[in-house]
Amino acid sequence: MSVAPLMKLAEETEAEIEPPADAAAASSVAAAPAALLTRILPEKFRLPPARQMWASAWPPLAGIGAFLLLWALSAPRVETSLGALPGPGDVWEAFKGLMVEYAAAGEAAALSASQGFEYSGPPTFIDQILTSLKTVALGFVLASLVAVPLGLVAGMSKTFNAAINPLVQVMRPISPLAWLPIVTMVVSASITSDDPTLEKSFVISAIVVMLCSLWPTLINTAVGTASIDKDLLNVGRVLKLGWFAKLRRLVLPSALPYIFTGMRLSLGVGWMVLIAAEMLAQNPGLGKFVWDEFQNGSSQSLARIMVAVIVIGLIGFVLDRIMMGLQALAGRNRA
Repeated sequence: MSVAPLMKLAEETEAEIEPPADAAAASSVAAAPAALLTRILPEKFRLPPARQMWASAWPPLAGIGAFLLLWALSAPRVETSLGALPGPGDVWEAFKGLMVEYAAAGEAAALSASQGFEYSGPPTFIDQILTSLKTVALGFVLASLVAVPLGLVAGMSKTFNAAINPLVQVMRPISPLAWLPIVTMVVSASITSDDPTLEKSFVISAIVVMLCSLWPTLINTAVGTASIDKDLLNVGRVLKLGWFAKLRRLVLPSALPYIFTGMRLSLGVGWMVLIAAEMLAQNPGLGKFVWDEFQNGSSQSLARIMVAVIVIGLIGFVLDRIMMGLQALAGRNRA
């Protein structure tokens, strides 16, 4: 059989199944935005199909919607000493009121600065959030600087691991409320300057965060270091690598996922510990804001407390997502 009849048959088939001109034009117009996005966005950031996006988005949206509906229906039925439990609408109004206070404080601070005075008004809700974030950042950094080296040494030395393991198991469950009086007395005795570089309350909260949050990083780092493939260690012996060379070239790359997992857990623990420490010690931050509103006892206090609770949860979620992203980035670089 010759090739020419086959080609002719293929052309006739294409002509039969070709859509009408109007349908083809409509299809091209409908596909134009998607094609434009495909050309503009880099290959890594191309959007998935709309059906896939909807399949991923509707379950969490449905869960959030059901929670808000249940909250709105149940809140008026719960009576407290400060009135009925605020619903979603009341909490939103309280949040807008806090933003109005923040804007008014910003204007007052600008006016005071223009007149040569220093603004001495009370800290706003946003100021308290920033204070808590700075405190947990310092405590988390201190915890990582202590936990990662100790974990690496513990994972590489069974003797050192056996020496510190009882201390870790005893100190790990200690509550931040138990650490707080000790840390307060030590810091107060250590910082005697009238104008210290860092406020005593800030240092106290950060050290309490460090003492309570370093254990997940230490334990995960030790486990990751101890679980390195023995063949890699044998290669290091063959190459006659020194202790630091083996640590840098073999141990750290292999233990990095464990280290980031521990740091992610430590950051979550530190954020929870910080709020309790600020509330008990009356140190500036979101914990103090919640306690002050509780002591205030006004009709709006309960709604403002719930705003703070929601913000605390959202910030904790964002911090966890950031650490998850850094963990994934470290895993890709390792690969």
